[in-house]
Formats: sequence, structure tokens, C-alpha cells
Amino acid sequence: MTPDDVREVHRIGEIVHPAYPEDIETVKERLSLFPAGCFVAYAKDRLLGYAISHPSVVGKPPALDSMLGSLPEDANCLFLHDIALTEASRGLGLGRSLLDRLKTAAQQANLGRIALVSVNNSRGYWQAQGFRVFEADAALAVKLATYGDDAAYMVLEIA
Repeated sequence: MTPDDVREVHRIGEIVHPAYPEDIETVKERLSLFPAGCFVAYAKDRLLGYAISHPSVVGKPPALDSMLGSLPEDANCLFLHDIALTEASRGLGLGRSLLDRLKTAAQQANLGRIALVSVNNSRGYWQAQGFRVFEADAALAVKLATYGDDAAYMVLEIA
């Protein structure tokens, strides 16, 4: 992902995740803090999706639509902040390709896990990719509640 992609990435995010709006500045900040974890998926010169990630600490995801300021020095996972694919991407294998790129980014950053918050009844999809539900403590449960009733914090071991 480059700064030139941010406007289109933000537009796709608004379409794919209307219940989870984020300011375009959030996308810009994630890209500036960890460009090695931000990817776009193109087909025929058309941006069809993206993945945004950054180093984090297992069990401590950032709040939705919040600025990080900096990355944690004690990071032990790559947090998949957002992944979105347009309808036009269906059947092209772009989701798998983005996940493979995220695994590589985590390994290159010496992070043996990828974490995410599953929403929109996607828990089964992420479980099929090898992610497991992480037991939420009280602080994590409060944060997850802001994502909706079906939100689950999930972790994939890749080491």
C-alpha cells in the first residue's frame, strides 16, 4: 500500500464495513507507522481490496477508529486491523493471498502470531484459516463489546 492508495482503501472500507466507520486519518496513520503490514490487492489495474496490520500485544487490540500514536515496544503479534475485499474480488483468491502476505510480514517482524477481532459473523472463516478464539479478560471483553455482539478476539500461531 502507498499513500496514493489511501483514499480508495478508505472508500472500500466504508462500503465493506459500513457498521465500523473509521476516519481516513486512521488508515493514514497505520500506513505511516507500519507500511510493511499494509497491502492492497489489485486485479486488472483495479484496487479490489486491502489488509492493514501493525505490531501489537496479544489481548490488547486498539479501540475501533483510534489513533495509535506509536507502536508498542513489547509487541508480540501482528494485529490485523482491517481486511476488506470488494464483491468484484470474489473467487480470485485475494483473501488467501493477503493472509499469506500478512504471515510473511509477521515473520519478518519476528512476531509469531497474528491477532484480529472477527466481526460480521466471520468467526467460522477465521477458524478455517487456523485462528483460535482467545479467552477475553474483563478489559478485552469491554473493548470487544464496542465491535458488536458477535465480536471475538482471535489469534493464529505462525511460528
